[in-house]
Amino acid sequence: MKKIAVIMGSDSDLPVVQKAIDVLDEYDIPYEVHVYSAHRTPEQARDFSLNARKNGFGAIIAAAGKAAHLAGALAANSTLPVIGIPVKSSTLDGLDALLSTVQMPSGIPVATVAIDGAANAALLAIEILAVSDPVLASKLDKAREEAAQKVLEKDRGMADRF
Repeated sequence: MKKIAVIMGSDSDLPVVQKAIDVLDEYDIPYEVHVYSAHRTPEQARDFSLNARKNGFGAIIAAAGKAAHLAGALAANSTLPVIGIPVKSSTLDGLDALLSTVQMPSGIPVATVAIDGAANAALLAIEILAVSDPVLASKLDKAREEAAQKVLEKDRGMADRF
């Protein structure tokens, strides 16, 4: 099975990124976690993304706040799917990171999830791997069905109350 790379621009992003790590653990997906900055360690970020495919990765999750160039910098150097997590900062509540992550030039795509949306980033990465892995696709289908059943149980509870 391919690995997922989880890259954050700063270790202060770990509380957000931990939600992605938890989802990857839940699905038994192999992963590596790194701290690379698009601005402070551009060579290391570039080298990682240039070599990610040959190093067994199937997708890259990149979390960054403020200017949030990390996902774009990684995507510029890899044709693997890159999923950006804009991280909420105290300055503009993550809107700056969202806009920086989602506004990529034509030819360098970055999939972007919600501000602090790490769990969905992990699920999207898993869905990408599941395109060629029927067992993983089955796990995703089962999880979706279980989530639907929980909602329907809550609906029945509402019907009983009102």
